[in-house]
Amino acid sequence: MSKRQRYEFWAGFSAFVFIMLGLVMGGVWLFYTLVDEEQLPLTGVIIQGERIYTTNKEVVWALTEKETGSFFAADADILRRRIEALPWVYSASVRKEWPGKLRVFVVEQNPVAIWNSKELLNSSGEIFTADPNQLMGKIPELEGPETDADEVFFQYQRIQALLAHSNHHIVRFAMSERFSVRLWLESGIELRLGREARLERAQRFMELLPIIRGESKQDIAYIDLRYDTGVAVGWHDIQPGE
Repeated sequence: MSKRQRYEFWAGFSAFVFIMLGLVMGGVWLFYTLVDEEQLPLTGVIIQGERIYTTNKEVVWALTEKETGSFFAADADILRRRIEALPWVYSASVRKEWPGKLRVFVVEQNPVAIWNSKELLNSSGEIFTADPNQLMGKIPELEGPETDADEVFFQYQRIQALLAHSNHHIVRFAMSERFSVRLWLESGIELRLGREARLERAQRFMELLPIIRGESKQDIAYIDLRYDTGVAVGWHDIQPGE
């Protein structure tokens, strides 16, 4: 190899090294620019979805409580899980929109019953933890063994569906450890249905109620339907002056 050829070889090799070094340094600079929150920050959040219990402020707090990162570094899946950790949120979706916004869609829980005075049941019978106090008196209260929420909810639904035909509404439904059922209606009447033939007994209540009411001017306290024939009726005492 002549001196000229060696010179051209090393010149070309040096140029190649400088180009590759420039590409690497440029790539590193671009990477840190993309993930640098100050260079490409998230500048806004668009929050959608009908909500009653979850405010925009709570959603923004969930997103920003921990480090979010730049527009490119922010992980939409992690941000979604942060929102779904809020007590009243059933599900959420998060999408990034150029140049620096997040679009969030929130679906709230649909509470249909209070469970054991401290938790809530949604329309699928799933337990979720949120403050039940703001719903006291607005939705039914269900009580039962902690591990049998699905069975309690199922029995409540089928009995309520039957009673609704006569415009009766359950406000409290209790199932014991032995699966014996008692329930309280909006009218103030307690029904004792026991462990067996609950639908048949609820049907018998609806058929006998007009007859029972015709027997006394007193208000009915409870009707015990745990008998093969007949029922036991308890009455509220009439207060003096009534």
